Amino acid sequence: MSSNASRSGSANAAGATATRYEQVKRHIRDTIESGARQPGDRIPSELDLVASLGVSRMTVNRALRELTSEGLLTRVSGVGTFVAEAKPQSTLLMIAHIGDEIRSRGHDYTCDTLLTQRETAPAGVSNALGLAPGASVFHVICVHRENGLPVQLEDRYVNPAIAPDFIQQDFSAVRPSEYLYATVPAHDIEHIVDAGLPTRAEAGLLKIALEEPCLTLVRRTWSSGIAVTYARFVHPGSRYRLGCRFTPDTSLRQG
Repeated sequence: MSSNASRSGSANAAGATATRYEQVKRHIRDTIESGARQPGDRIPSELDLVASLGVSRMTVNRALRELTSEGLLTRVSGVGTFVAEAKPQSTLLMIAHIGDEIRSRGHDYTCDTLLTQRETAPAGVSNALGLAPGASVFHVICVHRENGLPVQLEDRYVNPAIAPDFIQQDFSAVRPSEYLYATVPAHDIEHIVDAGLPTRAEAGLLKIALEEPCLTLVRRTWSSGIAVTYARFVHPGSRYRLGCRFTPDTSLRQG
């Protein structure tokens, strides 16, 4: 056999192996997505999968390792492999600029900046930003309005070491989130949403009753592993909803 033929045969064999382990992953994923196996259920052993699927143990082992790294399975040494418990997560995947959202609906958007200052970080804020106790931070408070009606209260703290010029901006021309988005790359984003009643100060700024339920989005961002901002966005429940539309990563569904 020529060297070219030998190389071709090796490539075909490698391709076939890749196809087989992807097929094993697809088979296991299908049993979970169909509901045939629920979180906590044990999946067949490697030897059982080898026998039922007609593939090598190496192929099965690779498929299980990759599904485990993707969070779909969990493996317990000496016990077996199980369907991982579903992890709660927010569907708010993006940093959205409220002004853009309001304008896209053809409505009038305005923003009042009520506070812009440098101050000593409260303990909760320094902890959230990973700063030393008593560290200095930038603090801004804004009320965002749709057709004159307050729909979002923004209470934001920023790490001066990452955005030293933040406090010097004219926030009547550029919003705090827009400035940070344009100048500091956000490599990691955390979104947490809670429902509750507003404080008296929040209710006053949003022009709502103390009994008005609100949705509060807490956002933290990091750039190259360093915390950039910690912000709370309070929305009157009767005026605003939180959510998003997104395109799933089809490569995950394809194994």
